[in-house]
This record gives sequence, C-alpha cells and structure tokens, in this order.
Amino acid sequence: QVQLVESGGGLVQPGGSLGLSCAASGRILNINTMGWYRQVPGKLRELVADITSGGRTRFADSVTGRFTISRDSAKNTVYLQMNSLKPEDTAVYYCNVDATIEVTRGSYWGQGTQVTVSS
Repeated sequence: QVQLVESGGGLVQPGGSLGLSCAASGRILNINTMGWYRQVPGKLRELVADITSGGRTRFADSVTGRFTISRDSAKNTVYLQMNSLKPEDTAVYYCNVDATIEVTRGSYWGQGTQVTVSS
C-alpha cells in the first residue's frame, strides 16, 4: 500500500501564491509519474500537472505559465507551486502517483486538500 500525505492548501487572494506538497510512503519499489489533479463539485476531476521520473512535465492549458511542478525523488515527494491564482483555480486538489509496490503497479490518490481563491 501507498500512503500519500498532502499539505499546503488554504485560502488565498486572487493574484496570490500557494504551494502544495505530497509525500508518498509505504513499501514502494519505484514511483513513475507524480501529479496533481483538481475537482470542483459537479465536474470531473482534471489533470493540473504531472512530472515523470525523468523530469518531463505537462500542464493543463489553464495553468501553464502560472504553476510549476517539481519532485524530490529521494523523498518521494511532489510539489506544486501555484502563482497568479485566480478564483477559477478554486478546487480540491488531489495528489496522484503511479507507483510500483513490490511487483504490483498501481495508481494511488491522496485525500485531497482544499484550495480557495477569493477576496
């Protein structure tokens, strides 16, 4: 099993910045892609950004140029730095990792952290 502990959500004013982190622990053999998704009520969960073990990144069009993603593979931790936040960035943000536990590869989700952008 994999445990994902997210931190860093909260309330921020429009134009502000916020950083999220997600640390994975457990009997992990290796982690492939780590990423962040977000979801608002009534809508599907959507990819925000992800990063491969080789450092390749991809971003949703709506956050390109404002958000950055990074990872510390030694700590099994992924970070999301969110700048120039907009009210439409308000959502529950979920960490996701594609990891191999012993011999089984799977996709694991964090519990979610609320990000609210409001004045």
